[in-house]
Amino acid sequence: MTTLALAVTGRGLLDPAEPVVRADDEALLRGRAAFETLKVYGGRPFRLEAHLDRLTASGESIGLPPVERRRLQVLAGLVLPKAAGGDASLRLVWTAGPAGGPPSGIALLSEVPGWIEAARERGASAVSLLGVRAAVPWLLPGVKSTSYAVNMAAESEAKRRGADEAVFVDGDGIVLEGTVTNVWWRSGHVLHTPSLDLGILAGVTRATLMELAPACGYQVEAGAYPLADLLEADEAFTSSSVREVMPLVEIDGRPLGRGPAADELQQALRTLAAKV
Repeated sequence: MTTLALAVTGRGLLDPAEPVVRADDEALLRGRAAFETLKVYGGRPFRLEAHLDRLTASGESIGLPPVERRRLQVLAGLVLPKAAGGDASLRLVWTAGPAGGPPSGIALLSEVPGWIEAARERGASAVSLLGVRAAVPWLLPGVKSTSYAVNMAAESEAKRRGADEAVFVDGDGIVLEGTVTNVWWRSGHVLHTPSLDLGILAGVTRATLMELAPACGYQVEAGAYPLADLLEADEAFTSSSVREVMPLVEIDGRPLGRGPAADELQQALRTLAAKV
């Protein structure tokens, strides 16, 4: 994935190859940083304010210095012209900085990974892996931090097993979320997705699909569901800001039907993004 532009608080636009994190920044030493990744459509960031809301909440949960939204908005404004009016991926990071501060803000603009559209066309495969339900505050429910080693290890394990993605389930077999996605499935005209009460990430794209679903003819229900419900669904898909709506056609080696909901919601998402 090619980096197009980089901007850092106090330094402005930099060469993307320029070092920007201090060796004693707690983001590096302890993973004390929060981030957001969002899609840029036609040079415009989609639902930037919602992502900044979540970044602010994540920072508070981790105990970071208060997120300075205005400074991050300025950084985003510096890198977005490098999208040249096209689509891109924008990552915003807020680090703890060294002990006692100051914190650091980073905006990184990158190309959208080329594999995504091909995967959407063929449909993705997944394996279910044991995850932890973030049911208490110190497990950081709903927080998007840079402490992503577990997620990346799960994604590597999925690929080792020949799958594209991993879906976390807890010790009771309840579906949680993907490594970087929210999980959905359809039974008839009802779309099911795990509840935020399970400690999963409150995806911005997840919330957007909940808004779009009724106009597409679907009812949405969120709850605690066993993996068997997902495996027996009429169709399944994941959602995230950059991957958007990704059909799932196989889980744990079991084929899943390819249905209309994923394609309809993907189109509705793109139509909405084109208007804002």
